[in-house]
Amino acid sequence: MGTFSIWHWVIVLLLIGVPVFFAVRSAVKPSQNPEALVGFGGWLMLLAIGQALSPLRTLAEFGNSVEGYQQLIAVPNGTVAVYGEIALNLIFLALQLVVLVSMLRRSHRFPQLFLFQWFAIPAVFILDTLLVVSILGVPVNQVLAGDALVSPIASFVGTGIWAAYVYKSVRVRNTFTRTDASAQIASAS
Repeated sequence: MGTFSIWHWVIVLLLIGVPVFFAVRSAVKPSQNPEALVGFGGWLMLLAIGQALSPLRTLAEFGNSVEGYQQLIAVPNGTVAVYGEIALNLIFLALQLVVLVSMLRRSHRFPQLFLFQWFAIPAVFILDTLLVVSILGVPVNQVLAGDALVSPIASFVGTGIWAAYVYKSVRVRNTFTRTDASAQIASAS
């Protein structure tokens, strides 16, 4: 039961490969009327749902970590490690909310913010690992034991696929065109 069988790989391939295949196939086939591709529809709707759920996922991870935080506080320097990890996760949560708001406002900055969010996934993981290793003095291989790498790698790969979509999609290009109110006021005068 401790091994990763061929059937697990087949399931992973299907879960990742099939959506990627259809995304690439639909990106290659040009639309008859590219100007009609505006708004939250098609693949962009799936991205919007995922982006709306991402802060909830981060909050759920907070809830799942409470027991571990309580155990860690009893360790010397554990309080500093817990507060540092909470601060990192709150910063990432704030970034997710900024990206979500820019998406809902159809801001032209959404693609850049989404890319920044994608780069933040490994950055937060690496900073969190370095924080725990340096403050608690535990070896890196102990921090990264078990399936600690699975979730960040899966998030990075999944978000990377969506980042590629954001930069290739005509619908995204046509939807996220709004500039900030201050830029609109400045251009009007």
